[in-house]
Amino acid sequence: MKWNHITDIKQLDVINQESTTQKILLFKHSTRCSISDAALGRMERKWKDENSEILKPYYLDLIAHRDISNQIAENYNVMHESPQALIISNGKCIFSQTHMNINLDEILEITK
Repeated sequence: MKWNHITDIKQLDVINQESTTQKILLFKHSTRCSISDAALGRMERKWKDENSEILKPYYLDLIAHRDISNQIAENYNVMHESPQALIISNGKCIFSQTHMNINLDEILEITK
């Protein structure tokens, strides 16, 4: 799985713009959490390259970039949680899953 890493808060503006033409997957990952590691691993094992045609994946290390995680929570009106998977479309969060409820099949179903 080829992640687009979020390392600068200004990338959120780019993501919003991109979300007008393609749905965006934001995966907020805590590098200190075994549940987050498990959710990330499940996502990466099930991901197929062709999924990138319908869903552009972004990865945020929220330990290194807590300010960006906080801004995501504010921008998309979601509670900060980790791990967390969000689908962004037209600048809005249209779907959110957290912890062990993160399910790639369900996420892909939403993007159809």
